[in-house]
Order: sequence, then C-alpha cells, then structure tokens
Amino acid sequence: QVQLVESGGGLVQPGGSLRLSCTISGSRFIIYTMGWYRQAPGKQRELVARIATGGTTNYADSVKGRFTMSRDNVKNTVYLQMNDAKVEDTAVYYCDFLVMVGSTQYDYWGQGTQVTVSS
Repeated sequence: QVQLVESGGGLVQPGGSLRLSCTISGSRFIIYTMGWYRQAPGKQRELVARIATGGTTNYADSVKGRFTMSRDNVKNTVYLQMNDAKVEDTAVYYCDFLVMVGSTQYDYWGQGTQVTVSS
C-alpha cells in the first residue's frame, strides 16, 4: 500500500513565500512522474508543475519564474517552493505521483492542502 502525505499550506500575504511538501511511502514502487496541481473554487484542477520521467520539470505559464518544484530522492519527497505569491494562486494544492508497483501502474494523489494568498 502506498500513501501520500502533504503539508505546508496556509495563509500568505501577496508577495510572500510558502513551501509545500509531499512524501510518498509504503510498498516498493518505482516513481515515473511527480506533479503539483491546484484547484481554485469554481475552476477545474490545473497542472502547476511536473517532473517527468527523464527529470525535466515543466511549469504552468502562470507560475514560471515564481514557483520551483524539486525532489529529494532519499526522502521520496517533492517540494513546491512558492515565491512572489499572488491572490490568484489561492487554491487547494494536490501532489500526484505516477508509480509502478510490480507490473501495475498506479496514480496516487495527496489529500490536498489549502493555500490562501491574501492581505
């Protein structure tokens, strides 16, 4: 069994910074891709950043230059460093891991963490 635990959400002022974390644990698995998504009230879930199988990191245009996604392979943890936060970044943020357990592919999602950007 695989589990994801997110942390780091909260309230931040415009222009401020916040770091989200997501740790995967459990049965033996191979990680293919890792991503951060967000969903604002009344909107569809959207991709924020993703580390592809080859290690390339892609960002949504709206967060380029402000957000940085990174990984710690030893801790099986991914991070989303949010700088210069904007009101429009307010959303529930979810991490996503695409993994192989044995010969089966699974897509695991974190429980979501609320990020609110407000003065």
